[in-house]
Amino acid sequence: MKADLLIIFYRNPELGKVKSRLAATVGEERALAIYLKLASFTRSVTSVVNCDRVVYYSEFIDREDNWPNDGYFKHLQKGDDLGSKMKHAFETAFSQGYKHVCIIGTDCLELTSDILKESFEILKKKDVVVGPAFDGGYYLLGMNRLITAVFTNKTWSTNSVYSDTIDDLKRNRFSYGILPTLNDVDNESDLPQQLR
Repeated sequence: MKADLLIIFYRNPELGKVKSRLAATVGEERALAIYLKLASFTRSVTSVVNCDRVVYYSEFIDREDNWPNDGYFKHLQKGDDLGSKMKHAFETAFSQGYKHVCIIGTDCLELTSDILKESFEILKKKDVVVGPAFDGGYYLLGMNRLITAVFTNKTWSTNSVYSDTIDDLKRNRFSYGILPTLNDVDNESDLPQQLR
């Protein structure tokens, strides 16, 4: 049994295809530049956590990019929506023998390596761990086995995703831990000073 796996969902950085809500006000080129900074930050935070790491690409696997091949496994997202894509990634991880699995995106500049370490510690005692975002979604989801309910009947990228997920866990009597609430960068108003 393998221990810990961190899944990172990553959209291939193509002009006009990343950070659409942000691009609507700052322009596509600046949105892409901000996205690349967010990805670089995520890489630095995740690289020091003692776990296996896998990047799931949205369009194609890039072996020549800034995610080092010797530090990150690389896979392709599969599914019709975010829920089915995440479900597939968790299914794959558990089928490979991982015991504790967490997933993040590349949108959170407040994420720290200590929070990631804490998420795996929580999974030693709880079925699920969730990191809520101020916009009503979550920046991290972790579990010890596949819980399909959290991936279905959600309106993704809305402010009800976190509360709906907690409702699923309560209804199905899964134990869960909550991480600190952090800010995701989706709109211009979310931009911290260093990205303005």
